[in-house]
Amino acid sequence: MKTILITGCSSGFGLATAARFLGQGWKVIATMRTPRSDLLPPSEHLQVLALDITDPLSIRDAVQAAGPIDALVNNAGVGLLGPLEGTSLETARDVFETNTFGAMAMIQAVLPQFRQRKAGVVVNVSSSTTLAPLPLLSVYTASKAAINAFTESLALELAPFNVRVGLVIPGRSPETPFSQNAQSRRQGGIPEAYAEFASGIVARMRQSTGPVTHASDVAEAVWRVVNDPAAPLRVPAGADAVALAAVDQAAAA
Repeated sequence: MKTILITGCSSGFGLATAARFLGQGWKVIATMRTPRSDLLPPSEHLQVLALDITDPLSIRDAVQAAGPIDALVNNAGVGLLGPLEGTSLETARDVFETNTFGAMAMIQAVLPQFRQRKAGVVVNVSSSTTLAPLPLLSVYTASKAAINAFTESLALELAPFNVRVGLVIPGRSPETPFSQNAQSRRQGGIPEAYAEFASGIVARMRQSTGPVTHASDVAEAVWRVVNDPAAPLRVPAGADAVALAAVDQAAAA
């Protein structure tokens, strides 16, 4: 039986991904800051662990408790909505600490076992804001764009050890608490000079229609990357992300 460790399983993409692999007979290590075993169906193949990916000791304890794993999914992340001018560097660093350095720390923690076995898969979950940037999300987008570039380089670095690395790029999803979390992390409110502009942007985001990404889309994309050695390095997840990726590829051609 293969084992997968997934970060950020308390809701949204991480929870759906955990359920997908559990349903396919994998042993699932579902991690979250505050463990809740009632979020997923009871199973002898499920292990719920506490994990704060910004805390080295928490990472060490979780990886030790998990034991040998076959795949790591770096899904845990935080959002931030607001203009750069009104964002403290402390807040910006907090976003990078989770979205960028947290993923790096998790990979460093599991790489020794992957390298020694010459087997393993790392999946990093990014964002379609890296394909089509939006205002008020500059810091968040930068933290995810860093993961994109990091993943591309890491894939080359680990290929000699038969360790695969992939990137899943979800679009906008109504099934995650991103908007609420992104706004709650902002401190001090919107600077007055940006108030009118920001209110218009937020209103358009809330009224936006069209294709979206469902949590099941992300779970399916992660499943593909983990199980298909021929999967491309970048896999968009969700109808909107697929469309944006096609435009991005056409522009780069």
